[in-house]
Amino acid sequence: MGRNKDFSVLLTCLIESPCLSFYLIYGKSINFINNLVMDELDVREIHAKSGNMAETDQECSHGKTENADLEQSNRANFDEKKGGIKTMPFILANDMCERFAMLGFSKNMVNYLTIQLHMPITKAANTVTNFNGTASLTPLLGAFVADSYAGRFWTITLASTIYLLGMISLTLSATLPHLRPPQCEGNQVCVEADGRQLTVLYLSLLLAALGSGGIRPCVVAFGADQFIEEDPRQPKKTWVYFNWYYFALGVAILSASTILVYIQDNVGWGWGLGIPTITMALSIIVFLIGYSLYRHLDPAGSPYTRVLQVIVAAFRKRKAPTLISDSNLLYSNQELDASISKDGMLHHTEKLKCLDKAAIVTEDDNLKSFEKPNLWRLNTVHRVEELKTVIRLLPIGAAGILYATADAQQSTFSIQQANTMDKHLAKSNFQIPSASMSIFSTSSMLITIALYDRLFVPIARKFTGLDRGITYLHRMAIGLFISILSTLVAGFIEVKRKDVASANGLIDTTKAIIPISVFWLVPQYSLHGIAEAFKSIGHLEFFYDQAPESMRSTATALYWTAVAAGNYTSTLLVTLVHKFTHWLPNKSLNTGKLEYFYWLITCLQVLNFIYYLVCAKFYTFKSLHCQKREEHEHGDLNGEEMEL
Repeated sequence: MGRNKDFSVLLTCLIESPCLSFYLIYGKSINFINNLVMDELDVREIHAKSGNMAETDQECSHGKTENADLEQSNRANFDEKKGGIKTMPFILANDMCERFAMLGFSKNMVNYLTIQLHMPITKAANTVTNFNGTASLTPLLGAFVADSYAGRFWTITLASTIYLLGMISLTLSATLPHLRPPQCEGNQVCVEADGRQLTVLYLSLLLAALGSGGIRPCVVAFGADQFIEEDPRQPKKTWVYFNWYYFALGVAILSASTILVYIQDNVGWGWGLGIPTITMALSIIVFLIGYSLYRHLDPAGSPYTRVLQVIVAAFRKRKAPTLISDSNLLYSNQELDASISKDGMLHHTEKLKCLDKAAIVTEDDNLKSFEKPNLWRLNTVHRVEELKTVIRLLPIGAAGILYATADAQQSTFSIQQANTMDKHLAKSNFQIPSASMSIFSTSSMLITIALYDRLFVPIARKFTGLDRGITYLHRMAIGLFISILSTLVAGFIEVKRKDVASANGLIDTTKAIIPISVFWLVPQYSLHGIAEAFKSIGHLEFFYDQAPESMRSTATALYWTAVAAGNYTSTLLVTLVHKFTHWLPNKSLNTGKLEYFYWLITCLQVLNFIYYLVCAKFYTFKSLHCQKREEHEHGDLNGEEMEL
């Protein structure tokens, strides 16, 4: 009876706390977004007095202003009545619910697979990382649909619906007895899930991964779209937006890792999956209600098609002269590129000159005035530079792969470690669920974000003169270094755990609880949370800021692609280590050498850190033809010309 009462209280808290947490975040967000809005209004008032706002803002390389029709179209896209702070509850609520549902399950999935479906430890770990990898790979598909055809709003809506179907199927698989194997008691031999039961599980996970793929790359860019100013002189403080975006997600993760995981472990998986399913359904309704408030930017055509056109055109002209003395001789067409260059035309760069051949005009092109060229033979400089920009992003993006591999251990082997340790809180009877240990990672991330925004940035700004304090390349470097410390410490903690097990004669006891507090794991979780506050936000901001403006959803998808590759790398490492060593046994971690596995990842991260520093040193920042007046007056390029 008491347990039911406790559950009713928990259920009430779970339903209310995400909402309360969101509005707390929303209230905090009002301050910084309102500053952005007021700055925008002040700038517009100044320009209204000068009598000429749009035409004096930019000095483009060809000395031409956009035609009146295009200016009118751009102003329509940024209607003052659309977007802004009022859209944030609808947009962030959708993403928070997606993360609440996704992480509420994935954080505890390894326990569901081993305890409910009776999978071996290594198979369960690989299933978790494969699912996380697929969910992080599908954003490439979602970004393609958003940028090419549907736009971000409808892509988010469709993806959320697919995600909801996956959650419904997953809830049914955890609720209906014939969709899971029978429970086993004591030393009874457990029966693994059969093919039909696994099929339902994998189908549910696939739907959830597909839905997540449409939400993740679009919500970030769609939220940022609501604050894109018409005035190109006004700096876009995206670093502030991304800080608070990640902070809001952290609150959702914290809710999922505590109350939801507790319900799954102590009440049942039916309720544990049913609650986020209902929450996801409500978030779709809320997101649709805000339709009339959003700024909707039309898709600019498939970025993948443009990239392919440049490659094909360059290949077809591979015998053309490699060196062009004057870049002005390369083909340029502002009218053709108007829809994909509203922030300005990309500068021609001297690197990757082989791609410049796509913009060389030859007799075979049959180019006529006022006619659109065959883009499979001839492309503009801007489109060539789009491809160059994306290529330059890839080496930096790849540095996030091994970080994601280290991150994957937080939801697999770290939880298995916690399962063997004393989980009592002080001397009380309350036991913290193993999967809830991630609250220390999330909490340290949230605290770090707050301190970074309120304390670190103002201090750093005095030394660097940058509005964001330090560049995102520096921020990523700090995060990658701290991640190295996290896995290094994790190995030493595992040594301590097994020493206690050996001292108490529990090495060969599979299901015994070792008399060592689970809070010994706090350092490795906390260090990882601090690393995430630096690396993940810096990485996401890097992709958004440095990507061509028409490829920002795709660029966000590249961030998730690195996460996907990291999870698949984890699967590969676990498989190889399990096959060729005895470090990762199937039945009990006590008889293995998990610390060696952690230190292997540490060594790989050290090599990755060196690789990243080299890539960052030689990275060329994106540069536009249309310059901001502040850049000429104050010499501040807002990070676009900074080097690490």
